[in-house]
Amino acid sequence: MESGQTFRFKSFNDGYQGVALGKEIFIKQEDDKIEISSSDSLAGADFNRYFSLDIDYKKIKKQLSLDPTLEEIVEFAPGIRVMRQPVFETLITFIISQNNNIPRISGIVERLCDNFGEDKGGYRDFPTAGVLSELSPEDLAPIRAGFRDKYIIDAAIKWTDGIVREEFLKTAPLDSARDMLMKIKGVGPKVADCVLLFSANRLETFPKDVWIKRAMESLFPDGLPECAREYAGIAQQYIFHYARNRQII
Repeated sequence: MESGQTFRFKSFNDGYQGVALGKEIFIKQEDDKIEISSSDSLAGADFNRYFSLDIDYKKIKKQLSLDPTLEEIVEFAPGIRVMRQPVFETLITFIISQNNNIPRISGIVERLCDNFGEDKGGYRDFPTAGVLSELSPEDLAPIRAGFRDKYIIDAAIKWTDGIVREEFLKTAPLDSARDMLMKIKGVGPKVADCVLLFSANRLETFPKDVWIKRAMESLFPDGLPECAREYAGIAQQYIFHYARNRQII
């Protein structure tokens, strides 16, 4: 929840409170059990998918651990999972994430929802592409996103016009899916890969920023081990968390 995949959750009591899939939810973990609750009705299968609880991570970790270095990295924080969030929401939040830190990203996203999201009675849903596509940069001034305003609007327009299509992003060859996202102003390879990994379930995607590049130079100078290629994006999350907490980066 604090790994930079999602930006609508805050610490609350012994867990987290936030908005996901149009619902305000509370999530906490006790030992190996995860409890998700809400004042709204919940579809368990939807949230199992959202948090990737339906994926066999034991199998994935076993495969990653065929490499001794990756085995140590995985064991450092074995509970990490790659989420499957709504694609449009992930696209907008990662456009906002450019040259930004997590607290500021979260603040911009919160203001975006407060100003343009549907009122659900005590909280706001994430705004739709249709709503955002009708806005001007001046309309977005209250969210204080700076230069990202025009990128948000361009993404919404290309989404509503069908230039960027969700199903294509999920099923097309990876390079083609990445190229489609990069038609949006301000979306480069790193943002595109984050969108593909954290929403479109493209687990073979390996987003690279300056921090992960430094971690790879230190831990895997010859590149990602072959055993991790199928789940490169999951390996990336383990590597980043390990490197950051072991002060390798």
